[in-house]
Amino acid sequence: MIEDSYAACMIAARAELMSARRLLGQEIRSYPTPISGCDAQFNHLLAERTRVTEALEQLNASVFIPTPRMPSADSRIESR
Repeated sequence: MIEDSYAACMIAARAELMSARRLLGQEIRSYPTPISGCDAQFNHLLAERTRVTEALEQLNASVFIPTPRMPSADSRIESR
């Protein structure tokens, strides 16, 4: 039985992104040398690794949603 909940989807998204990052890392490590600065395919792999890493960081980031009682993230006391 496949659990279809928000939490299960987030776990799956993280797992897929971590797998993609691992596969990209393997592909980058096994890329034939020498690597020139204008190697478009290698640069594309680096860009994709960055995108995947940033997506993982965003999934793991804490997000502040302002409310009338807590208008800013640094205010520790509720506004009245």
